[in-house]
Amino acid sequence: MAPLGTCEEIVALLAPHNTAPDGSGPQGMGEELGMAVLYGPGFVVEMPLTAGEGGAGNGEISQIMVTVTDEDFAWSVLMRLCRQLQWKMLDPESGRTFG
Repeated sequence: MAPLGTCEEIVALLAPHNTAPDGSGPQGMGEELGMAVLYGPGFVVEMPLTAGEGGAGNGEISQIMVTVTDEDFAWSVLMRLCRQLQWKMLDPESGRTFG
């Protein structure tokens, strides 16, 4: 699986889609230790704060988890995000792939 980028790169890629961390926690990525949490319209994104060269948050990330909290808002944004970034999403419950 090809890496999506570093945590910093992914945050920058998601920013135009109104998705960002809330600024809490020691690194501004949420209170959960070792995990970055970003909030978008109708969904929450979680990704590991991986260590790489130069310190925490600099390692390559190959997967992120998206939890839909409001289907009416989330799906159009997530489909546009996948199309523009050429990403794929997998629904683990149904096995369907999106994007």
